[in-house]
Amino acid sequence: MSQSRFNSVFLVQRLSLLRTLQRMVGNPTTAEDLLQETYLRVSRALAERRVEHIEPFVFQTARNLALDHLRARRVQSRMLVDDVPDEVLHSVAAPATSSEDAAHAEQLLKQLSVSLGQLSERQQRIFILSRLHGATYLEIAEQLKVSPSTVQKELKLIMAICMGVADRLK
Repeated sequence: MSQSRFNSVFLVQRLSLLRTLQRMVGNPTTAEDLLQETYLRVSRALAERRVEHIEPFVFQTARNLALDHLRARRVQSRMLVDDVPDEVLHSVAAPATSSEDAAHAEQLLKQLSVSLGQLSERQQRIFILSRLHGATYLEIAEQLKVSPSTVQKELKLIMAICMGVADRLK
């Protein structure tokens, strides 16, 4: 397969590849990066060997890159906390606060944890994607296959729950 033939196949399949990658990684920017990496990897492979069926090869390369990306992200997020011994985590100095402030903060965290644990699985996922991963309403909606309006309403409810917990502990 020649590079020019690959280029034309890639251009025809570009949008389909991009959509596949976006569904897999849930981030348009990351999907674009993976699409570029797919092009580079397939170009290198074509320079080294003959590829009979280019379209499946391109899609499989893209899927493999997306899976590698997701695996690396999962490992990285685990390493951030798992690699630090508990005694180190608990011995990190906090800003100077009174024992009363610390007790209040601990109580607030416990109550928030209980309240968030009672949310539905979808609500928990929306909360995590929004507040911990910084995903937009549209990104969350696409990933969970719901409308952006649903995401907005769920987040409004979740934040009201959090504010209620904070208000009760004042």
